[in-house]
Amino acid sequence: MPASIALPGLTAHLDKLVYHHGGKSLPPDKPHAFVYFITIHNGSEHTVTLLGRKWVVAHADGSHLVVEGDKIVGETPRLAPGEQFSYNSYHVTAGSARSQGSFHGVDELGRFVHVVLPAFDMVVPPREDAGPCEI
Repeated sequence: MPASIALPGLTAHLDKLVYHHGGKSLPPDKPHAFVYFITIHNGSEHTVTLLGRKWVVAHADGSHLVVEGDKIVGETPRLAPGEQFSYNSYHVTAGSARSQGSFHGVDELGRFVHVVLPAFDMVVPPREDAGPCEI
């Protein structure tokens, strides 16, 4: 596969990060959930179809989790110039971590393109019994 380019004007940013501790839906070894809300904006002059994503989560203990796959929350958004795609998803962790994401796709000229989401920290609040809170 040819190398991809960072298409000028194609941006991704974290809109909001929400922390939730515990609950029956979380595994006992990973009781911390971080729900993130992301917007990918196509400020370029080209139509882009997003085909997949890659996340690297660096945990406080030094371990890393790499998640790669096709689609973004089950979709392959097609963004004309000026359009955006917003979604939310989550990471579960044993403790605090740092997350870095990227999205890849193709433009109408057939060029492989990517956009990097700036890294963000997922910090477990001091009071773990606090429940959901925006951080």
